[in-house]
Amino acid sequence: MTERKPPGVDFGSWVDKQIRDAETRGEFDRLPGAGKPLPADVDAAYDELWWVKRKMAREGISVLPPTLALRKEAEDALLAAYAAPSERIVRKIITEINDKIRDMMFKPPPGPPLGKKPYDVEDVVRQWRERRAGR
Repeated sequence: MTERKPPGVDFGSWVDKQIRDAETRGEFDRLPGAGKPLPADVDAAYDELWWVKRKMAREGISVLPPTLALRKEAEDALLAAYAAPSERIVRKIITEINDKIRDMMFKPPPGPPLGKKPYDVEDVVRQWRERRAGR
């Protein structure tokens, strides 16, 4: 906009006139995003890392502290063990996750405490057998 506001004209009405003139000239037609809803985070407070968060969400990347990531991995391993086709695979899954839990228990982790202890392999195998028998 190169035109200056004339003296004595109310600023609001002058801006409204500029917008109306641009609309009649078709300057708002075919703008990117026309007719689409505003993004859900339009009212959110400004965040300097908005572009990083948006890219991570778009690519499905999650960054958790190591202890929280291991908690999630341990829960997933237990579910995988319960769904395993053989006792040998149950033992392998639980042994591997127990090794990771023990490693995390014996070195000071960054972030919140792990709050997990190694699973009892025999107890998990017993529960696996009971679940298989119940089907």
